[in-house]
Amino acid sequence: MWAMLCHLSALSGFIIPFGSLIGPLVVWQIKKNQYPIVDDQGKEALNFQITITLAAIVSAILIVVLVGIALLIAVGIASLVFTIIAAIKANNGETYRYPFCLRLIK
Repeated sequence: MWAMLCHLSALSGFIIPFGSLIGPLVVWQIKKNQYPIVDDQGKEALNFQITITLAAIVSAILIVVLVGIALLIAVGIASLVFTIIAAIKANNGETYRYPFCLRLIK
């Protein structure tokens, strides 16, 4: 359940600025020593949300060229879809690796 919450807490970013980074970070830091799957999935969720944040920043800059609007919508949809898929997999006890994810936290 905690591994699933690592992924689902990222959805708070749609309401709270930088909530997509803070949510997984808090859950991961609290439960990483108790559950090895939370340690693994917490890092994965945080890495993905960092990647999504960088992609959103680049897309926001590209709004000047009018390409950014479509990219920003695509980034938001991809974030939502992949986060839900990861949460379902984590709830089933499986590890999930996001596609197109920078592995910054190891």
